[in-house]
Amino acid sequence: MNYKKTIVMGLMACFILSLSAFMPKPEPEPKAKNLKVLPKNISKEELDKVMDNFKLALGVRCSHCHAPMKDNPRKLDFASDDKPEKETAREMMRMTAKINKKYFHEAMKEGNTIAKIACITCHNGKTEPAK
Repeated sequence: MNYKKTIVMGLMACFILSLSAFMPKPEPEPKAKNLKVLPKNISKEELDKVMDNFKLALGVRCSHCHAPMKDNPRKLDFASDDKPEKETAREMMRMTAKINKKYFHEAMKEGNTIAKIACITCHNGKTEPAK
């Protein structure tokens, strides 16, 4: 009698395992393309946070730096380098990183984020920094 329960439980386990083969696999998180300054392994959430900071600091929308797709102009081609503003943003990121490394490296080691230079430091919500 006990062996029947074992056989039935074994068959049920096999049936459940075989069903799992047909379950949809979780989609891997899409990786950002054409990153030249930001880390290649940046998460989507972290990338969105960086882009939101750009929008706030410069008072712009995504289309300020990102060109529309060739086949669907209503959507943006985030990997495209067609707009010169995107390369300007990269140069500015390199510049602020260099300033922070040179002048605020000790404060950054201590975890002081207030001393860092960022886009908003000069731009204050405008596309062109004050002269």
